[in-house]
This record gives sequence, structure tokens and C-alpha cells, in this order.
Amino acid sequence: MSRRDSSSAKALAGQRSRRRKGLTFLRMLRYGVNNFSRNAWLTVAATAVMTITLLIIFMTFVAQNVLSDTATVIGKTIDRSIYLKPETTDAEAKVIVDKIQRLDNVESVSYKSSAQARADYAKENKQNANTLEAINEATNRIPATINVVLDKVNDTSTLVKFVETDETIKKHIDPVRKPAFLSNRKDATNTIAGWTQFAQRVGIVASVLFVSISSLIIFNTIRMAIFNRKEEIQMMKLIGADKSFIRGPFVVEAVVYGCIAAVIATVLGILLLTSIAGKLRAYGVTIDPTVAMITSYVPIVLVAMIVLGAIIGIVSSLFATRRYLKI
Repeated sequence: MSRRDSSSAKALAGQRSRRRKGLTFLRMLRYGVNNFSRNAWLTVAATAVMTITLLIIFMTFVAQNVLSDTATVIGKTIDRSIYLKPETTDAEAKVIVDKIQRLDNVESVSYKSSAQARADYAKENKQNANTLEAINEATNRIPATINVVLDKVNDTSTLVKFVETDETIKKHIDPVRKPAFLSNRKDATNTIAGWTQFAQRVGIVASVLFVSISSLIIFNTIRMAIFNRKEEIQMMKLIGADKSFIRGPFVVEAVVYGCIAAVIATVLGILLLTSIAGKLRAYGVTIDPTVAMITSYVPIVLVAMIVLGAIIGIVSSLFATRRYLKI
């Protein structure tokens, strides 16, 4: 046989092998889908638990985003003021403002002079004659104020370090009034940070718990399916079926659980999110960015949920088949 004939024979053999593998794969998919409908009650139970699992993961993701956005908005309203001596000039204050603006994690800085603060206070209390008279007769002046808005609202470390180490601000800072982020208002920031971390931990624990329960139910579903088809599996072994062909339909069956559950969970999650958005918005919860993100990227969210459901199903089925198929 010539070299050319040998190459043609190898190419033909390769085509036949690929065609055979393709047909085997299609048969495996068909058997897996058929197995999905063999035991209706187990199928419904496994799909329902998988749906609950994926829905909890979806809502955990949403809740963490909403909480993070709300904490950021609330954090930006918390007073992070630095009080300067009343005699500090605008030029001296500008030097300090420029330094603060260059710090890491600082989003914006605003300055209000002592005279402006006094005028604003008088304007706010113009209906109170006693207050106006006290302001006019007072010998001490209201301190100038530098207001700082942080990017990461829970991190005041750079600001604290600046106040404690910079010689310029130490020269002009008001000795009577501490910066707001070093006084009692610091507790508000710590509270927000604490609740955010607590909610994240609860979400992670809930997700892990339900993923474990879902995996266990799918594991048991596949195990029962293996026991129900024990004779069929034994026959496939006797005729020389590959391990992957025997194991494949069970993996496909579990993937179908995950895919169907992912679609249901995504639809339920989006409906639930949009239905409660108005009520949460009325309570001041910053939910609009999360709603906009989810609704704008529905296909990506759906694909991510399907992939997650498929992974849970594949892992569960592989463990079950490895333990009970004995192949």
C-alpha cells in the first residue's frame, strides 16, 4: 500500500471514529433527557430544591448589591467634617483642602468659612429672635468647616492619619471640636460597616447551605435512578459499553435539572425584585442601580444561572455515579 493510500485510510478511519463518537454523544444526551421524565416525583423534588437554591443565590447577590449601594449612599451623608480655628484665613484653608483632595479614597472636599457658617446659621434661625440676638452678641465665632466625601465610605484610615500627622492642619485645627469622624459619629460608620459584613456572611452561609442540600437531593435522585436501572446498566456493561456512555446519561439528567431550575429561578428572582422595588424605594433603600443592572443584562444573568445550575448538577451526579455505578 502506498503512502498516499495509507494516509487516505487513516483519514477515513478518523472520520468514522468522529462520526461514531458523535452518534454516541447524541444517544447519551437522548437517554439522559428520557431519564429525566422516568421518575416524575424525584424529578420534581430535585428541580424544586435546585430552583430554591438558585433563587437564594440570586437574591443573595441582589441583596448584597442593594445593601452595598444603600450603605454607600448613607455613608456619604454621614458628617465627616474637620473644624478649623475661626481665625483661619481662606488662603490657609485652601492649602489644607488641596492636601485633603489629593488623599486616597477622597471623592470630594468642600469648605465653608467661619463667616459663611455664621451667616448660614443666622439664616436658618431667622424666625427665632433670641437665637439671632445671641449670634449678634456672641464674641466667639463659629469655626470654619471642611466637609469630606469618601469614595469607600467605611474607610477613614487615610483621613485619620492625615489629621493626626500633617503639621499644617494640626496648626489650624479647632482644639475644641474634634473632627466628626473621630467623635461619636464614628459609631454610625462602624454600624453600617458591621451590618454590611453581617448581611454578606448570612448570604454566603445560606447559599452554601442550600447548595449542599440541593447537591444531596440530586445525589440521592441519581442513586435511586441507578438502582432502578441496575439490570439495564449491567446489560450495558456486558455488551462492552464505555464507562463514559454509562455515566453520561446520569450527568445529562442532572444538568437538565440545573438548567430548568435556573430558568425558573431567574424568572422568579426578576419578578420578585421588580415587585418589591417600589416598597423598598419608599423606605429609602437604594435599589434602582441593582434593578437597572439585572434588567439590562437579563441574558447574561440567565446564562450565569444556567452555568451555576449545571455545575451543581454535574458535580452531584459525578459523585453519585462514581460511588454507585462501580465503574
